[in-house]
Amino acid sequence: MKNLIKSSITLATLATLFFAEWVMAETQVNIVGLFNSKAVLIINGGKPKTLSVGQSSDGVKLLAANSQTATLQVEGVTKQLGMGQAASIGGANANSSPSVTLYADKHGHFTSDCSINGASLKFLVDTGATTVALNSGDAEFAKIDYKRGEPVLVGTANGVVKAYKVSLANLKIGAITLSQVEASVLEGGSPSIVLLGMSALNRLEMKRQDIALTLTKKY
Repeated sequence: MKNLIKSSITLATLATLFFAEWVMAETQVNIVGLFNSKAVLIINGGKPKTLSVGQSSDGVKLLAANSQTATLQVEGVTKQLGMGQAASIGGANANSSPSVTLYADKHGHFTSDCSINGASLKFLVDTGATTVALNSGDAEFAKIDYKRGEPVLVGTANGVVKAYKVSLANLKIGAITLSQVEASVLEGGSPSIVLLGMSALNRLEMKRQDIALTLTKKY
């Protein structure tokens, strides 16, 4: 009987440890409001919570905040996020596909940070764009030799402009990484922000609920 009780306790302890590890791996923080020394967070899909610098909630501690960014600490991991940005902190569940949740700005647009070939850029979700689109300056910043791509003419709000078809070696949004993504590089300064078009979005599952848009990698 004692051995049975001991075994039950051991199993319960292991289950608790496993659950704690799973929760830590799945901790997702979304920034929905930023102020000096305060931030409004959504943690693991819960209700928005306002934290002042030094305060903690659900294992997430606010270290610093201003109108541009919030610095958070989760289980010893420090992460800096901007307005509308989301991140899974502590890794991802091995049994689930990586995902990221974005929140609409006051104009209803979904924008956040991304990384192209290791270069940090900002993007806008654009379901009307056939491919990922970026200007030549951002392409050069991401070390893309775009003039070796296929020259094409594309229609924009400013008329027809010259562009180059290229393949992005690496596009990263939060925990999501896509490889060999078709893109168009437009000469000049337009678009001013990377347009996340259908060449990337077709590889993601998009689920919208109110002002939240969750992107989940399909393949």
